[in-house]
Amino acid sequence: MNLTTMLIFSLMVSLLLILISFWLPQLYPDLEKLSPYECGFDPLGSARLPFSLRFFLVAILFLLFDLEIALLLPLPWASNLENPTLSTTLVTTILLLLTIGLIYEWTQGGLAWAE
Repeated sequence: MNLTTMLIFSLMVSLLLILISFWLPQLYPDLEKLSPYECGFDPLGSARLPFSLRFFLVAILFLLFDLEIALLLPLPWASNLENPTLSTTLVTTILLLLTIGLIYEWTQGGLAWAE
């Protein structure tokens, strides 16, 4: 199939879905459906509530460790390389840095949620 055929097909499917949405019965939302749900927070209150710094630090630590773990994702393909010793050394270095970072954060109290 060429590009023109795909464009025409996509346009036809889009138009069909638009027409079907007009034929479906109109739903009348009640008060429950109109009220916003914000995971237990009051959405109508003040938007300038104090933010927990401890939560922010834990979130940043999660992002850092998550990105470092993402460096290990290509590990199964590293065994097919010509020199798997180099990839094993790099993985060991990454895991060592992760462990040192975790121990440092643990000793500094960065993982303690409540004091």
